[in-house]
Amino acid sequence: MVQKVEHAIQDRYPDDFSWCYGCGRLNKEGHQFRTTWEGDQTVTYYMPDSDHKAIPGFVYGGIIASLIDCHGTGSASLALHRKNGFEPDNEEFPPRFVTASLSVNYVKPTPEGTTLKAVGTIEEIHPKKFKVAVEVFAGSELCVTGEVVAVVMPASFGAK
Repeated sequence: MVQKVEHAIQDRYPDDFSWCYGCGRLNKEGHQFRTTWEGDQTVTYYMPDSDHKAIPGFVYGGIIASLIDCHGTGSASLALHRKNGFEPDNEEFPPRFVTASLSVNYVKPTPEGTTLKAVGTIEEIHPKKFKVAVEVFAGSELCVTGEVVAVVMPASFGAK
């Protein structure tokens, strides 16, 4: 059974900032990762396609790095949005984050054919900068850990 996120922070991003290949809801060719709260942690569920393989039976590490990246920035957005008094199901636009740094540690090979669950633990390190520790599970098996430092998207990113 594939878990589904109902109220993802990515659903609240303005259209101009919803094109990310990893998490953009408007990018029909992308992965469309969806991130929300589960208690005090964040979660994203994702079922890799059969062509997202490294070798038969195992998921390509680049897909997992992308999952950690987008989960981290989405988690930071959730955290600041909540700090500002809102939840993902509110109509307010949440702050949009970009990645300042990304680290990925492959603990064990990630098997194909299993829904991946990214779990984020958030630490605020500055009013506009968050560190998110991410663990990626295939079933109950911890396969990958990572860390994202995310910063509020500069206003110049929206300039054309």
